[in-house]
Amino acid sequence: MDFKDILVHIDSTPQCAARLKVALLLAGQHDAHLTGIHVTTHAHYTSTDTGSQGRLAAAEAMFRELTAGSGVSAQWLAVDWPVTGVGMAEIINLYAHKKDLVVVGQGEPGTAEPDIPQDLAERVVKGAGRPVLVVPYAGNFKTIGERVILAWKDGRASARALGDAMPFLSRAKQVRVLTIETPQDLPALELPDDDIATHLERHRITLVQEHLATGAIPVADILMTYAWENGCDLIVMGAFAQGSGGALGVGPVARHLFQQMTVPVLMSH
Repeated sequence: MDFKDILVHIDSTPQCAARLKVALLLAGQHDAHLTGIHVTTHAHYTSTDTGSQGRLAAAEAMFRELTAGSGVSAQWLAVDWPVTGVGMAEIINLYAHKKDLVVVGQGEPGTAEPDIPQDLAERVVKGAGRPVLVVPYAGNFKTIGERVILAWKDGRASARALGDAMPFLSRAKQVRVLTIETPQDLPALELPDDDIATHLERHRITLVQEHLATGAIPVADILMTYAWENGCDLIVMGAFAQGSGGALGVGPVARHLFQQMTVPVLMSH
């Protein structure tokens, strides 16, 4: 089981090179085709070029430099969206629907290009309908998916993430299934002879299973601390939907991770 068609968002921000290197690493491991997408949007009130052509040229030069000689089948895709008022995430997701994996970056305050929303990663996760790998803005990641945390909580979101992450889980040297219980959680429904460990073992996936309690510590902080303490290079989790004021957003754990992540996170919604 492999990712064969990967989409990576490309911009001219300093952290994009590390994001592209992660995408190239995965494309090489899975013998996948990699598409680098750069999107130019036009707001209703913009009447002149605000430097978008210069940013496009810089992004393309970086993409071609890093993909040249990589051995990866790579394609540059520059999308200049002609309809005003359409957001970048919506455009990326139109292309994401027909990919196996989407790679985007965590937003870094104060460094994004003018038309890139700070919450781009969250918007892509909500609308892509595909697994989305979010790469932190800080750090270089020489491995990804060798030591994986599967954040597990019985329900649709975790089940979706489990299925989407199988190309990672089946290749991992170690999988840690981590269930974190909060004071607000209802008692789990115990199903005899049917648990996550049994399911993964049937896929010949070696795992360590642990249960932790949060107390007053945020779940996202526990996940990141656990990843650091155990040398994990990927967190897999489901991002469940949460409605507020008529808008559909992700839950507090995913939102905290979007803001504070220190290792790549594979999210499914």
